[in-house]
Amino acid sequence: MSATQREIDAQLDVAAMRQDAAVLLDEAAPLIRYEDLQSAEHRYRVNLAWLLREVDAAIAGKAEDDVQAKVAMAGMSEALRRLEEIEAVGLAGEVRRVRRLARSVLSLCDHYGTLTGLRMCAVCDKPITADQKSAPYDMFHMPSSAPPSDAHARCMPPLPD
Repeated sequence: MSATQREIDAQLDVAAMRQDAAVLLDEAAPLIRYEDLQSAEHRYRVNLAWLLREVDAAIAGKAEDDVQAKVAMAGMSEALRRLEEIEAVGLAGEVRRVRRLARSVLSLCDHYGTLTGLRMCAVCDKPITADQKSAPYDMFHMPSSAPPSDAHARCMPPLPD
């Protein structure tokens, strides 16, 4: 079964959104300039608008008691709350506020993937397509209630001898 162009575009969009948000959340990154922070905020707002619409559409097809849909709705509510936050005082306050938006982008990307079946590599954070080899990835030994993670076969760390 081949993916439609819309599905392929969505995979690429979600991967790009995740990568963009991860840049600001990198604690080792140097302090960002105010103008660059405002540009990042604008991108996150655009991304959240798309994600909110897509996650809402994915929820619409789920049963009323679907746990994943309810968790996604909570994530959507938190993203909407963060979108309403007013500008913070000072650069450090603004960085914290925009990082919260970045976390919401990552959260809704995860919800989108869970609801639509989009599989992302747990190592490189890029989509896993049907023609790529993958394997279960459980580096952190998540509880059995957590959704399983996969990774590209090429991204898997070598097994110890």
